Amino acid sequence: MISILFICHGNICRSPMAEFVMKKLVNDKGLSSSFIIESKATSREEIGNSPHPGTLRKMREFNIPVCKHTASQMTASDYNRYDYIIGMDRNNYSNIIRITGADNSGKIFLLRDFTSHPGDIADPWYTGNFDITYDQIYEGCTSLLNYLLEKGV
Repeated sequence: MISILFICHGNICRSPMAEFVMKKLVNDKGLSSSFIIESKATSREEIGNSPHPGTLRKMREFNIPVCKHTASQMTASDYNRYDYIIGMDRNNYSNIIRITGADNSGKIFLLRDFTSHPGDIADPWYTGNFDITYDQIYEGCTSLLNYLLEKGV
């Protein structure tokens, strides 16, 4: 069983989008029973809120199922619960390290680290552009799944 936790600032835009996209990709390969895929925030400001309407719109556009989701915050104990902790940008990465204290097991990454052009996932909360964010997340999730499959999941 491979466990993945996607992280963004508020857990209403990017990280739930990554969670839903990754669950769909895994399901399409018939591997749902081999994965635990969830998402959380580094901040408290959106706790209890549903995914952003822009995220939901993109999921509908691509026929990606949306699970029941309310924003929640990552805790230090999540470090031991998940095999991969995937941040959406460098600020998330820094905040994940602040929450966990360290990355002694080498399990914290940025989603685009798995692509041929590493960097940050654009934050649609600020840009308003969910199209670019979706494209980056889809590429990142596809690349992450390919990486895991190559490792023999």
